[in-house]
Amino acid sequence: MTAVIRTATAADDPALAALWRRCFDAPQLVGLHTLDPDRHRHTFVAQNADGDGIDAVVVYVPRLIRDARGTPRRVGGIGSVATRPEARGQGLVRRLLEAAEHTMKAERCDWSLLFTGTPGVYRGSGWQEFASTYTEGALAPPRAAGELRIREATGRDAVEVAALHHAYNANRPLSSVRAPEDWAVRVPAWYGPPARSLVAEDPGSGALVGWMVAQYEGECVEVREFAGAPRSLGGLLAAVGERGRAAGLDRARVRLPDAPEVRAALPALLADARQVTEHVGMARPLHARADAVRATVTAPGAVHWYGDCF
Repeated sequence: MTAVIRTATAADDPALAALWRRCFDAPQLVGLHTLDPDRHRHTFVAQNADGDGIDAVVVYVPRLIRDARGTPRRVGGIGSVATRPEARGQGLVRRLLEAAEHTMKAERCDWSLLFTGTPGVYRGSGWQEFASTYTEGALAPPRAAGELRIREATGRDAVEVAALHHAYNANRPLSSVRAPEDWAVRVPAWYGPPARSLVAEDPGSGALVGWMVAQYEGECVEVREFAGAPRSLGGLLAAVGERGRAAGLDRARVRLPDAPEVRAALPALLADARQVTEHVGMARPLHARADAVRATVTAPGAVHWYGDCF
């Protein structure tokens, strides 16, 4: 007997949570799953042949993502893909992706997007890699404070931060349109406490003019998101470097759009910047033309922020 492919039900929730706990060190997945009111219809499971457990799961997450012109389009994000080790090698993920594809097409998704370190799992199902870049190097020496006040973000900054994000990404290809529930659940799930965010404050008006998220775990500092005025970049990057040195780190990685203002500000954080290309993003046309999808994922300034992960 072979596994049965079907959509999930509420009764599957404990089994799904157990499978994600077994396969990932990512306790936030259960909370993220609940963001979609149609999550069970968008969750595809392989029920094992004995009918008493879940062998594999693929989740389709509907999101609004801006195209090459900045217009929001319905896109099917693929995430929370997991298979029990004992059930691997049976083609279950391929079958689950087929089921997800049918539903995404029926729900008029223009295309599908996923991020993975194992692209070979998805190529045979029609997803194709696209390149993205980040910049890394040794931490630069400390620099004198600039004109802006840099401080840790607090919950009271939420409304201004959301406004900075919206303005900075209003026409940015590949960026997601964040709803209030994304700010309440998704962004904190991927970025952690507000203390990991920094804001730049105009000393005259007190208004926020910049926001930056960085992680200080592992072997280097990683800048994961920015929004705001270009003049705030240098001070925010310098403050990230200061906190990185305090954490005992000596290198940094910057995942920001490759834009002139970003390149100009990088010396505030990096002493010997070098650009690295990776292929972790994958896209699959559904109702959109393949060339339109390719134009979106390769557009200048295109970025899918880590805080919007599926």
